[in-house]
Amino acid sequence: MERSLSMELVRVTEAAALASARWMGRGKKDEADDAATTAMRNVFDTVPMKGTVVIGEGEMDEAPMLYIGEKLGTGYGPRVDVAVDPLEGTNIVASGTWNALAVLAIADHGNLLHAPDMYMDKIAVGPESVGKIDINAPVIDNLKAVAAAKNKNIEDLVAVILDRPRHQQIIQDIREAGARIKLISDGDVAAAINTAFDDTGVDILFGSGGAPEGVIAAVALKCLGGELQGKLLPQNDEELERCKRMGIEDVNRVLYMDDLVKGDDAIFAATGVTDGELLKGVRFDGSNGTTQSVVMRAKSGTVRFIDGRHSLKKKPDLVIKP
Repeated sequence: MERSLSMELVRVTEAAALASARWMGRGKKDEADDAATTAMRNVFDTVPMKGTVVIGEGEMDEAPMLYIGEKLGTGYGPRVDVAVDPLEGTNIVASGTWNALAVLAIADHGNLLHAPDMYMDKIAVGPESVGKIDINAPVIDNLKAVAAAKNKNIEDLVAVILDRPRHQQIIQDIREAGARIKLISDGDVAAAINTAFDDTGVDILFGSGGAPEGVIAAVALKCLGGELQGKLLPQNDEELERCKRMGIEDVNRVLYMDDLVKGDDAIFAATGVTDGELLKGVRFDGSNGTTQSVVMRAKSGTVRFIDGRHSLKKKPDLVIKP
């Protein structure tokens, strides 16, 4: 993959963030998602690549754009698989809370797991704890391992987990171990990435969330030298059959980093929509919009934070929304 592609992808996430941020706090998650998806799709047309969506907004008959199998880019350049979440955290934007992102990931063709839209059990950590965790181990064992790897006491650790009834046992186990917890309403892609940055104060992610989001987070963590392990959690016969079509006969099989994203040439890009621990959200001042983004490349290990200023006079569709 060409290095220049990294900056092209930032333009894509910036556009999605600027468009969806207009809906912050207005209680309209679908409108926010539609705005992000449309903006992202339009900019993809200008990116020099031969891309195919492998994780997107749904199957062809479910989504008008960014659907699985859709071709993206100019048709010239590297052949890549594309995973997108135009608005990771639609409920977050609707309520105006933390850590909504516009995100995407790409890898060489055939290197991303085509994760079906179902739940995935996940555990994620930053670079210091790679090789120390085990998704099948008790919570206390993983906490002890991360504490040792980071030279901390368990009481110093912060575990992040989606605030869902299905996680009550994990939450109880973390509390009994003495670690601290950050409960989040949505947005486990941001939560997984945060485990790789000391400044966010997050050490480990536990719990189940979307499988497509798990793959996107795995790309980011591969770029950052972190680790994510996952196990698909089919809820019915249809989802079980989808796992089998993917070649996963044993749904209890652990999916490691190389199962989720093969090779070392992958790029992850994200732009903050609302404020978070890692990225600031979009700001508007009438004539301009400002964004903060991160883009990473696994092959080089490069991580870039990018502050953008965008003239809204040249993008009138971002100035006023109904």
